[in-house]
Formats: sequence, structure tokens, C-alpha cells
Amino acid sequence: MNSAVKSTLKITLPLLLGGVLVWYSLRKISFSELAAYFKNANYFWISLGVFFGILSHLSRAYRWKYMLEPMGYSFRFSNSIMAVFSGYLINYTVPRAGEVSRATILTNYEGVPFEKGFGTIVAERVADIFVMLLIIGFTLIWKLDIIYDFLIDGLDLQNKMFILSPIALFLFYCFYQIIKKGDHPFLVRIRLFLSGFLEGSNVKSVDELVTGIDQSRAYEINVKFISTAQEIDEASASLMRMPS
Repeated sequence: MNSAVKSTLKITLPLLLGGVLVWYSLRKISFSELAAYFKNANYFWISLGVFFGILSHLSRAYRWKYMLEPMGYSFRFSNSIMAVFSGYLINYTVPRAGEVSRATILTNYEGVPFEKGFGTIVAERVADIFVMLLIIGFTLIWKLDIIYDFLIDGLDLQNKMFILSPIALFLFYCFYQIIKKGDHPFLVRIRLFLSGFLEGSNVKSVDELVTGIDQSRAYEINVKFISTAQEIDEASASLMRMPS
């Protein structure tokens, strides 16, 4: 297969796949109803949302380029934008597959190793999660009274447990990190206590039980061996005392 055919397939196949997906997503929608939505829409807010959405994607593409440059990989900003937008498009077909496709596209067009490109994507996600947790924590503090009333009055016990369990795990993780890295004497005492507690509770009871059984069997074998040796010794002494 020559390069011209490959280039043609690279263009036509994605367009064909996109057309099929668009048709599949719109096949049950009434076009008259869709036209009414377009007629009654507020295009100011739509334009504002589109503007900030595009700005978000462009900033993500620039951030990715900025993260790869210290490793010695300089590539065109347009290819970074293409990889980011292609990743979002692929996410609509296979969830989270766009992250893999971003690194693959940059490997094909700019020669950036896949593992390094994908590693920066993972680092991006870690940073995103950290920022999201900060926003959640700020929201919990700022709107604590509203959230408290909602959890106490608006939910049953099962839903309360479902919502409060991740919060409790997060607070436990924060407490663990404070205990682990704190230098205050009180925190050091807690850390030493927990270390000794874990060391003491790390006894493998099953292994100790098996070891005890083996030792008991070895003791019984030794006792039998001594008894047998004593019987043989007594028998030998009796033979020696017999008259010739």
C-alpha cells in the first residue's frame, strides 16, 4: 500500500466514521423539534460557553506542550491542539480511550515516545484531581450549613452512608499524611504508637499455629526415639548378663 492510499484512508475513514456516529446519534431526533430548540436558544450564553470551552481545550493543549518541552521534545502547537480535540472526539465512542489516542497521535506526527507522552497525560490527571479536591474542600467549608441540612434532612441512611463514606476516606487519608510527615512531638508519639501497634498485630497466627504443631510433632518423635533407644539399651544389657 503506497503513501497516497494511506493518506487518503487517514482522511476518509475518520470522516466516514464521524458521519456514521452523527447519523446514529440523531436518527431518533425530530428535526422539527430540533429546529424549535435552535429558534428559542439564547445564543449569547451558547457563544460564551463555546468560547470558554475552546479556551479550555487550547490551554490544555498548551499545557501538554509545556510539560513535554523540558524532556527535549519541541513540536508544533497545532499538532498538540489536534491531538487534544481528537482525544475528546474518541472519548465519545470509547470512554477514556482518548487519553491513549492523544499520546498515539503525537507519536505518529511528532515522534514523541508513547510512554513519555502518556506519562504526562497521567500527570495532568493527577493535577486535575488535586484541583478538583481543593474545589470540593472549599465548597464544603463555604456552604457547610447548606450541605449539612441536605445530608441530615434530605437523604435516608443508605444515601447518607454512600455520600459520607468517600468524605470519611478522604479525611482519613489527610489525617494519615499529617501523622506520617508531621514533626510535632505529639504527632511523633502517635506515629511511634501506631508503628508498634502494627508491628505487634502483624503476627501471622496461622503460621505460628503450624510452627507450634511441627514443634510438637518433633518433640513426640524425639521422645519416641529416646524411648526406643532406652529399650534397645536395656535389651543389650540383658543379653550381656545371660550366662554363656
